[in-house]
Formats: sequence, C-alpha cells, structure tokens
Amino acid sequence: MHFFIALQPNLGAMKKTLLIFAFLILMGSCSTGVKPAKDKTAEANSSDTLRYPLERHLANLRQLTFGGDNAEAYFSFDNTRITFQSNNPAWQLECDQIFTAELAASDMANNPPQMISTGMGRTTCSYFMPGDSAILFASTHARDHACPHVPPPREDGKYVWSIYEDYDIYVSDLKGNIIDTLTHEPGYDAEATVSPKGDKIVFTSLRSGDLELYTMNIDGSDVKQVTNELGYDGGAFFSQDGSMLVFRASRPKTEEEVKIYKELLAEGQVMPTNMEIFVCNADGSNLRQVTSLGKANWAPYFHPSLQKVIFSSNHASARGYQFNLFMINLDGTGLEQITYDGVFDAFPMFSFDGKKLIFSSNRNNGGTRATNLFIADWVE
Repeated sequence: MHFFIALQPNLGAMKKTLLIFAFLILMGSCSTGVKPAKDKTAEANSSDTLRYPLERHLANLRQLTFGGDNAEAYFSFDNTRITFQSNNPAWQLECDQIFTAELAASDMANNPPQMISTGMGRTTCSYFMPGDSAILFASTHARDHACPHVPPPREDGKYVWSIYEDYDIYVSDLKGNIIDTLTHEPGYDAEATVSPKGDKIVFTSLRSGDLELYTMNIDGSDVKQVTNELGYDGGAFFSQDGSMLVFRASRPKTEEEVKIYKELLAEGQVMPTNMEIFVCNADGSNLRQVTSLGKANWAPYFHPSLQKVIFSSNHASARGYQFNLFMINLDGTGLEQITYDGVFDAFPMFSFDGKKLIFSSNRNNGGTRATNLFIADWVE
C-alpha cells in the first residue's frame, strides 16, 4: 500500500539504504541521543515546532509515535482512530505488526497501542473495514510464525523490495482476534484498502504471474482483475466517492528493463526506483498516467476535491533518498511541494472529512533512523 510497500519490505529496505545518511538528518544529532518520551511528547504538542516554514498546507503538526519504523497510518471512517504498522523495538517487536489507536486518547510515547495482528510473521497494509469494528491487513503468519528472511544487499547494488509469497489478507476485530481470511490463492496477496462506499476492496496480487490490481467484495467474493500491463501495480486507494482508483506503477519498456523486471520478480523482488502515479475508474477503465517525473513516485492518495492527488516522491532530490510529499492535478498539471523534511516523508492520507492529514516522516527523530507518524490540520 502502501508500502512500507507494502513498504514493509519497502520501509525496512529503505531504512537500510538510509543508514549511511543518518548523521545528515536535519532535526537532531546522534551525539545528543533521543530525548525521554515525556520530553518528546511535550515538544510534539507545542505549537508547530515540527513543521518546516514552507509547509503552508499544514498546521498544528503533532507527533504520534516515538521510535522504530511506523508507517501506513490510515483513518477509521469516523476519523476517531488510526490503524498502522510498526516494528518499534520498545514494543518487543522483531518485525512489522499492525496496531490501532484512538487519536484523542492514545499516548504512544509512553504506552503501546492495541496490537490487532497475531504478533507472528510479518504484516503490512492495514485498513478499516466498514463500520470501524474490524481491520484488514496482510500477513505471512500462516506459513511461518517467524519473521520472513530479509535478503542481504544485492551484489549488483540494485535497490529492491521483497514480495513475500506468503502474504494473505486477513480481517481482525479491534482486540486482535482474526475473524476472516479473504484470500487463499498461492503467492503474494497484500496492499488492500477499502472503498468509502463500503462495498469493495482493492488489492495487489501475483496470481496472474504479474503484480496486478484486483477488486473483490467485502467478504472476499467476486474477484476481478483491474490492471493488466507488465509492471508492478500497487498501493491503490479508492477516491472518496468510490468511483476511481489511484496507484503507483512501474512500466518497464525496453528489452533490458523487461528482462530485469522479470528476473527480479522470479526472485520475489521488485525494483521500485522508477514508478509513476496512475488513476483509473474503479473497474479499470479510463486508465491514465498522472505523473511523468522520473525516479520513484508512490504512496498516492486522493485530495478531498477528487481533482488532485497527494503522493511521495524523490524526483526533486539530488541524493535519491530524500522523499517529500507533493500534490498534483489529475491531468498532470499544477505540481506543488507539500513537505520539506530532508530525508523522508511518505504515506499521506486525508481524514474522511478532509480536515486532517496523517503521514510518516523522519523529522524530529533525534538523529536516529526512526520513522514516526505525524498528524496535522490541513490548510487549503
């Protein structure tokens, strides 16, 4: 979905890449260490100290988590809760698990939130089901209770994400009890999100032999393929009226690009360094490419107007690892930079009333590698 890509593999792999740049993080120095949780909470709640001056669309920016990799945070339909994934070592986690928290009452600096995954395997891409009493997510726990193997860096230097074949999509109640399994096909099924209309789920699957988008009913029935071009299609979201999908995609064109894509896919990997943003109708019709920026453009979400999308990109970064949030019209015009952290901003989502934006960022992490969740009022 998001990606931790499913950034899980994503964000985890990205953190390895960012290691050599840890001392460059703008918000602190490793020599000072990380502040105690209570001090960080006070700092995060002070007026806009976490916001860069050029971030004019954000106000009252507040930090929600304080350690580890926290990403793909998405609102409940009533905007009172979030679900997200984390590998925070302070919560005794070995790899990413799914959590939920109440926005008004949670104190994640001092108290772990409610885990809703099993605590086994690796998880990714959670989203609230209609009614906000259950959450879907992908997990590898059915095949192996241990965290899946993370491949070592490639000798050829290619930056890749792992596409674990053991991912299936599950539904849990808010106490962590799995109440349904929505996919049963062999191979990768993950990156699922739910239509605001409450009738459909979109997800990425390898069941055709390529990474394509599919939709299904809320109960997992009536699976339909949405995309069919060679390349990775993932991280899809419905528009707020349920009529459209926005997603990230790679489109290998040359003979060499196709060869590399297929070879990596056979090894359970994708190379996410060249992706663009696409939109289509919910049934796959009227497919069109929104961005043509080069490099990695991903983690898109519809602006409440349905005329724009917000997304993460490193296209403007000379260093490659700096990702910021941008916004663009559906016709590809009007590109605007939204965030300005020096390392990593991604996974934006608007609340369903359009008043809030939640996202992940490396800001204010005390010179560590932590990626935390931040929420702000959205200012047009």
